[in-house]
Amino acid sequence: MSLLGRLLTDDSLPLRSRVATVIIMLYAQPCSRVVRLTIDDVVHDNDQVLLRLGEPASPVPTPFAELLLAWIDDRDNMNTATNPGSRWLFPGHRAGQPLHPNGLSGQLNNLGIPTTAVRTAALCQQVLEMPAPVVADALGYHDKTTTRLRNETGGTWSRYATGDHTRSPAGWVPQGNGGS
Repeated sequence: MSLLGRLLTDDSLPLRSRVATVIIMLYAQPCSRVVRLTIDDVVHDNDQVLLRLGEPASPVPTPFAELLLAWIDDRDNMNTATNPGSRWLFPGHRAGQPLHPNGLSGQLNNLGIPTTAVRTAALCQQVLEMPAPVVADALGYHDKTTTRLRNETGGTWSRYATGDHTRSPAGWVPQGNGGS
């Protein structure tokens, strides 16, 4: 079974570890960013769940959306006197603080999940499938980072023009097919 399939279905793994790893795998986020997410970064709009990592917010696929929402309803470290109203997606043991990134990374490594390798593979896959500036905006990376990675992985989006693609360039007039 693939790691992603195992994370989505294996109830013997801690829910926190499953959710954190899927965020790393799908959205190429380092542990330091994962622990800084709040429950406000998870947007539940009717039947769609989005994760705000950059602009626009990224869609969350259905099997993971269910897991993510289940985690929000049953987060660890919420029953202490110091954390009852914590907004952190991964609350820590200290009042008002998220889980420490090294703590999360250690937990995942103890389960045999190499967080750095998983994140790097996810980011490489993203820049192979989409233009580097789009990946940068959606996942909260600097566009120079994603462009460098695209060049290293042999991505084919080298001629992609960044910017607003919803408007026609000034002075541009569509050409008719002559039969209208």
